[in-house]
Amino acid sequence: MKTWICVPLIALALAGCAGKTAYRDSCANGIDAAWHELDLAKAEGFAGNVSYSKALSLLTGAKTQQQFEAFEGCAKKAEKARFYIRESRAGR
Repeated sequence: MKTWICVPLIALALAGCAGKTAYRDSCANGIDAAWHELDLAKAEGFAGNVSYSKALSLLTGAKTQQQFEAFEGCAKKAEKARFYIRESRAGR
């Protein structure tokens, strides 16, 4: 009888853990791409730009969220950071 109660609870727990990995890859890939683009922007001399500073703070927040397994927010922040990096390279 106890087995029939424990099996669904274990399955539910495993399903909850699997839900945290939905944005894991897009978070990691977004952060890697954004850091690379940020390095290029810095090399081109756009490091003093306001957009560059916004991108840097967003990437820092994304990395923090990645460490706490908040992958969806991390992916969104990384994408927003990449937007600001593009704006920085465009001179805006």
